[in-house]
Amino acid sequence: MDVTRQTFHNLLPALIAAIADAHFVAIDLELSGIPGQQINKPRAHGDHRDGKPTLQQRYEETKKAAEQYQVLQLGITCVGENRDRGVYVVRPYNFFLDPVPDERLNVRRVFSYDSEAVCFLLKHNFRIEAPFHEGVPYFSRAEEARARLSAAQRQDRANLADIQPRADDAESLELVERLRKEVIAWKNRTTPMPDFLNFAAVGFNQDLHPEHVLNAYQRRLVHQYIRAEHPDLVTISRQGFIQIVAYDEERENAEQQYRTKKFEETLARQIGLRWLVEAISGGDMSGINPNGFHTAVKARQDRAAAEFISIREQLEGHSTVLVGHNLFLDLIYFHACFFGPLPDRVEDFQRTIHDLFPRIIDTKYLATHNLDNSALARSSLEELDASLSKQPEPVIELHPQHSKYAFAEPAHEAGFDSYLTARILVRLSAGLESRGAHCGENNNALLDGDEIYFTPPEGRSPEEGDGGVPLNVDALPAHLSSSTSASARSAFSHATAFDLLGDIPLDEDPITLTLQPQKTDRPAPAKQSKQTKRKKKVDTEIGRRMPAWESPFWELYGNKLRVNGTVEGVCDLGEWPS
Repeated sequence: MDVTRQTFHNLLPALIAAIADAHFVAIDLELSGIPGQQINKPRAHGDHRDGKPTLQQRYEETKKAAEQYQVLQLGITCVGENRDRGVYVVRPYNFFLDPVPDERLNVRRVFSYDSEAVCFLLKHNFRIEAPFHEGVPYFSRAEEARARLSAAQRQDRANLADIQPRADDAESLELVERLRKEVIAWKNRTTPMPDFLNFAAVGFNQDLHPEHVLNAYQRRLVHQYIRAEHPDLVTISRQGFIQIVAYDEERENAEQQYRTKKFEETLARQIGLRWLVEAISGGDMSGINPNGFHTAVKARQDRAAAEFISIREQLEGHSTVLVGHNLFLDLIYFHACFFGPLPDRVEDFQRTIHDLFPRIIDTKYLATHNLDNSALARSSLEELDASLSKQPEPVIELHPQHSKYAFAEPAHEAGFDSYLTARILVRLSAGLESRGAHCGENNNALLDGDEIYFTPPEGRSPEEGDGGVPLNVDALPAHLSSSTSASARSAFSHATAFDLLGDIPLDEDPITLTLQPQKTDRPAPAKQSKQTKRKKKVDTEIGRRMPAWESPFWELYGNKLRVNGTVEGVCDLGEWPS
């Protein structure tokens, strides 16, 4: 489902409800630039002797890029687990991000585009203008704090620094002198009316000469003069002029409440897409007004508001399992975009991410866990999905309102790629568990004895341009195998410039709305004891469902990010919560 600036606000309750109902949430990002290509880069001080950078160095390079480039598109796929029907129901969403904040909030952004990234995006039919025309607004937590500080400073005019016109600024000096005379004349009037004074530029006429207005510097001079010389008066900015009235505490309080209300409404709309990130991380969503969503019937609005408050309370303080593919880079950009400045040390980044999202799964690590530090296994989204697409179980269904990707496969659209990531996690984790890959001697096995992704013997390397060791599809269990194909590689194809994994087109079977399990003829079962039935029921669940979050399976695979091409090879985010 494509969500735009025009539809986001009214869809927000449904979006947050989908996150609340999700078994896990998969994300993907499209970016205006990524870290520079590392091939033939001179070895920096501190590099390992084999030429690989450390995890800290890779983090610093990616952090620098995240501070320079922009997240242009976000994909979020919410996956619900329907235990009664034994299916996983997926809801993919695709969002462009508006990089330009509301100017009333006084927060400025500086960002750039990398020409290579733009070429890549255009090649995949990305509409470069869409973020500006259709993009959903967003503020990071840090940007929200800056907006609040700026608003507070504007409200407290006593803290504003005074400006002094230069001695040779005749125009400004004349304006202040004219203001002084008009104020004194108005205060010395003999009648109670008019009870206000409108001060404008010379020649201003709202009907005949609306262009003759005070500029920003002149308006500030007027506010400053009244505040300093006439504390019994207040100034009110109007269109084209400034109105001066006597101070009234009740009116001032009401005006202050109105300004605060309008500011909070503007800020809440600008926070926009970050409300979904707060929902995923269990953050504060109290800034969302549950009565602010449009509905034609008051009773329905009241019921919807009560339901939304209940969902909000359910989510706050309880983060959802977050999933991505090649997630190390995406998490760095994700934090910079929605939370704020990144720490300098990778260890601090690991702790911060673990505090925000205690349960994270990188499907790239899941697919290549047996390779301690190698970029030799090809594990792009498209390859993995194609390899697993004929696995009949677990059953995956697209929600009826999210059928776009049943009929289209827009590669490198963030929503579609998050959808592929979700499918891969469901199928791959179920297949791994069914093979006991997390148990006993198979702790380092992928499905069956590391047969699917393997490292070539030492001294050998893949053919030039091959991009890695191909999937050994023949070694897959029958219900997991399918054909794959390879094509030209790209630095922007989810593997990042660091490992240059491939951009593999999906030329296999089209995505179907429902992947039904294969039927087999089985003899009638013999009569069994209750204990045997319970054991067999548990056995039949393995492979048909993902491992439970409490399973020891995730202690091996969870909270680990694959970082190919580094000395460490893996970024460990911390212990998987039991």
